[in-house]
Amino acid sequence: MTEVKALIITIGDELLIGQVIDTNSAWIAQQLNQIGIAVVERRSVGDSREQILAVLKEAETIAPIVLITGGLGPTADDITKPVMCEYFGGSMVMHEPTLAHITRIFEEILKKPMIERNRQQALVPSSCTVLMNEKGTAPGMMFEKNNTIYISMPGVPTEMKWLMQQHVLPMLPKKYELGAFLHKTLLTAGIGESFLAEEIESVETALPNNCKLAYLPNYGMVRLRLSVYDKNHAAAESLLNNWFNKLKTAVMPYLVADEDIPIYIALTRLLQSKNATVSTAESCTGGYMAHLLTSQPGSSASFKGSIIAYDNEVKHSELGVSYEVLQEHGAVSQPVVEQMAKAVREKMKTTYSIAVSGIMGPDGGTEEKPVGTVWMAVASENKCVSKKVQLRYNRQLNIEATANQAIHMLQRLIVDNPS
Repeated sequence: MTEVKALIITIGDELLIGQVIDTNSAWIAQQLNQIGIAVVERRSVGDSREQILAVLKEAETIAPIVLITGGLGPTADDITKPVMCEYFGGSMVMHEPTLAHITRIFEEILKKPMIERNRQQALVPSSCTVLMNEKGTAPGMMFEKNNTIYISMPGVPTEMKWLMQQHVLPMLPKKYELGAFLHKTLLTAGIGESFLAEEIESVETALPNNCKLAYLPNYGMVRLRLSVYDKNHAAAESLLNNWFNKLKTAVMPYLVADEDIPIYIALTRLLQSKNATVSTAESCTGGYMAHLLTSQPGSSASFKGSIIAYDNEVKHSELGVSYEVLQEHGAVSQPVVEQMAKAVREKMKTTYSIAVSGIMGPDGGTEEKPVGTVWMAVASENKCVSKKVQLRYNRQLNIEATANQAIHMLQRLIVDNPS
């Protein structure tokens, strides 16, 4: 038994020019994975008859299940229905239950007259099976051709999700013999993707054919996703757990979390497990670390506060960094961030603290301290550790990378010094 495959097609010029971000495909793929269907491709095409016809024809050579969103609205640029009718045959006919539903929406809910353009949304190709859409005015449609099913849904996310949950997801397991497609993800930090691959080569090369490993790097961190397919759910789960444990052992020196969570959530959970607290002193990140560490419910148990010492005068007045140190070493320096970390921990009366100072760009750099130069420090009652990093991204990504690396630095301090 091989895995059942699906292709997702999104239709709309707004997707191709980047005016609208395609979130539908990601959600659909997640739902299909959960019932044992593997998405093998995602395609986006514009509101073009030729493009839609071409992708429909090619689709049946890719996967037996084709899920389509978009192009079902009431305006002239929404051409999916007539093109579907052309491709699958038949004629456009009025679907009376949909017409009654649309009429009720306008008369009872919107309290507006229904114009002909709205009425025409109840027209569907005679070759389709209609999927009633109680969340909107555009019905879903299902076609079959050459042992492939095509399901067309509105691009509006709430309507698409309702149709998926009410019609599509319950139907697919009845039509296909589905196995289990399972995933587990862990998070590592402090090692690059290529070096990590060297560390776990023996595990990766020993993986069975139905077990795949994917690398997902992101600014100093790498997620590793292990995926397993098997016709039997229990067998897939057992195989996944076995190899995931081997993978965890192989990456243990760099392991941040054995689940798919961001590093700031991993730190928050670690702090809460120890009844510990943290504060931040931020210059170049401008409060971004504080934002991350307070983004989860219950974060007040571990996060106490932050001082955004963007200006040198604030570093001096609020954190006690001496003018002499600032003059001699500059704001982006080891002595400054260490003083910042120690001072904010004492001022906020927290178990730990994090401090950062750097040059995020695009200007402000010098030959000695180019753009992307960052000093960071973490402190406990008995220890203060600092380091310099050189980042190479744009301003926003430099801020994000600084926060992630500094948070990881504190996580390592806590793990390496558990007392």
